[in-house]
Amino acid sequence: MARAGEYPRRQTDPVDPATVPIRPYTAPRRPRRRPRRRTSPALIAGRSVVALAAVLVLVGTGAVWRGYHAALDGVTTSQALDDGPKSAGADQNILVMGLDSRLDEHGNPLPQDMYDALHAGDDSEGGYNSNVLILMHIPGDGSKSTAISIPRDDYVPLDPAACGGSTCKGKVKQAYGLAYQATKDKLTSTVKDPIELEQRSRDAGRKAEIATVRTFLGGVPIDHFVEVTLVAFFQIAQAVQPITVCLNENTSDKFFSGADFHKGEQQIDAEQAMAFVRQRRDPDPNLNFTDMDRTRRQQAFIVSLAKQLQDSGTLTNLGKLRSLLDIAKQNIAIDSGLDPMQFAQRASTMMSGGMSLFTLPVVDFGQDDLGEDVNIVDIPTIRATVRELLSSPGSASSSGTPTSTGVVTVPIQAASGVTVNVVNGSDETGLARKLELALVNRGFTAGDAISGSSRNTTTITYGTGADAAASALADQFGATATKSSAVDSHTVTVTIGADAVGNATITAMAASVPDDPTSATPTTTTPPPAPVSATATGANSPAPTDLSSMESSKVPCVK
Repeated sequence: MARAGEYPRRQTDPVDPATVPIRPYTAPRRPRRRPRRRTSPALIAGRSVVALAAVLVLVGTGAVWRGYHAALDGVTTSQALDDGPKSAGADQNILVMGLDSRLDEHGNPLPQDMYDALHAGDDSEGGYNSNVLILMHIPGDGSKSTAISIPRDDYVPLDPAACGGSTCKGKVKQAYGLAYQATKDKLTSTVKDPIELEQRSRDAGRKAEIATVRTFLGGVPIDHFVEVTLVAFFQIAQAVQPITVCLNENTSDKFFSGADFHKGEQQIDAEQAMAFVRQRRDPDPNLNFTDMDRTRRQQAFIVSLAKQLQDSGTLTNLGKLRSLLDIAKQNIAIDSGLDPMQFAQRASTMMSGGMSLFTLPVVDFGQDDLGEDVNIVDIPTIRATVRELLSSPGSASSSGTPTSTGVVTVPIQAASGVTVNVVNGSDETGLARKLELALVNRGFTAGDAISGSSRNTTTITYGTGADAAASALADQFGATATKSSAVDSHTVTVTIGADAVGNATITAMAASVPDDPTSATPTTTTPPPAPVSATATGANSPAPTDLSSMESSKVPCVK
């Protein structure tokens, strides 16, 4: 049975939360000023469209912006992007985050007519969950770009900053809100400026969400981010309507979303567009709508919106362009290292070369210890899938240097002849053995892989003759190497702490070996599933758990 305010999920066998080794975590809720209403599906669905629409506006208007730098005034920039791994060569990965918030980027309430139009409550409603997470990959060789949608309820390890400094599991979307609230609670008594307090809290949320996504996807580099907090979907749809969409079947959902569409291509206005991206129910049970199908609807609308932006001449109409930019700059934040001018010039391939859109698969639907609905995912398969999706003919992987996944494949300096022992003080089962095999693949001699007492911090100790190897390893892990008389000569001991969950290099190395450490081929992972078309018709439509793909070369037909 679905919780109040959520649609029923696909019926599956129950999942025993006791089999999940890491505890779920929730932060204390803030006092509510009035009774809460459920999060509007329009709000969540619209946010993903706004997120990519904002990116498409940034991409498509580079030529115009060369003469209109003032258009950039007011865009919120953030220092939250850390020094994690970056893409090799000219490739770029951009994380798009859409937040469950009723405030703009400056912490101000939205206009009342926006709340009324979206049935989204008011500024006392909502929170800071990243309900939309899309990783956009722009290859440096000019080939087709890729957008990877991460289902918001995937149940994964969260960054320790979201868990009170310890290790926990939760929905991937929760990392931002938990870290945001923890930081705000901590700083409230000392930071009196509300704007500073809001931005420092949001930066903490951004860092935690970025680290969570990076780890979940196997150490994937995140070069930039774009954050969207305002539901400007209706305004953007108004600016570019009518928009052409296509459906495989007649469908209606008058009670929940107001959808009423016929089979085939049709033009829709802004109000209908809201229903199009919201819908995930139909009286016909054979259509079997799920939240994953709504994600595919949103992707289809993004494709249609991009085509309309091009075909209608909006991107060369200064009046319409200024209107779109005014909407976008109140609704987005970007990292301080993202130069919109350079980005727009490089990312023009998203328009000219097309784009492939993917939705990552889930294994099953279940519940966590708190009874909340979650997506059960196979993390090694997810990481293998992402590595494959982000590979491109011009990427560094073809030249033998690290690929855009951030997985280090070259030998570690001075590792030859040095034994490595790994002690697992984290809560992730099997991590010591995986990391040991990964380090052996990089030049070390295998030692012991054992379990130890729980600890928060990863440390590296070494014996006589192993200082160079320990130092090189410490540089990669971002740790400190300490000489110890308790460690044998020519030996390095890595003691893994809970912070390893958020360490991109450690998780990437561990992801490079299979779940079965006895495998004869430890550098491979579970083969990713073959993508299926998200636009197939009839009984061949993809199951909710399938890895699905969509192309931007034409208006896609969806369920």
